[in-house]
Amino acid sequence: MTTTKEEVLPRLIDIIQPFNKKDIELTAATSFANDLELDSLTVMDLVAEIEDEYDIILPVNMLPDLETIGDVASAVAEIKSK
Repeated sequence: MTTTKEEVLPRLIDIIQPFNKKDIELTAATSFANDLELDSLTVMDLVAEIEDEYDIILPVNMLPDLETIGDVASAVAEIKSK
């Protein structure tokens, strides 16, 4: 079954919202480092929640490339579609 980025994005934003301490609008273009200013420990907590929600493993070597919420949504959709 194919999963698309558009299907993943709304739920992903719900998962990220509690980590949004700056209370900014979350979109596919929102950057974890620049917009949300998440530290590495918070990022790892967030990754764990995403992995639990979607029953996937985000490869460690993929994490540096996941700079925006849209990047993560694409990665989750790609992994879920395999």
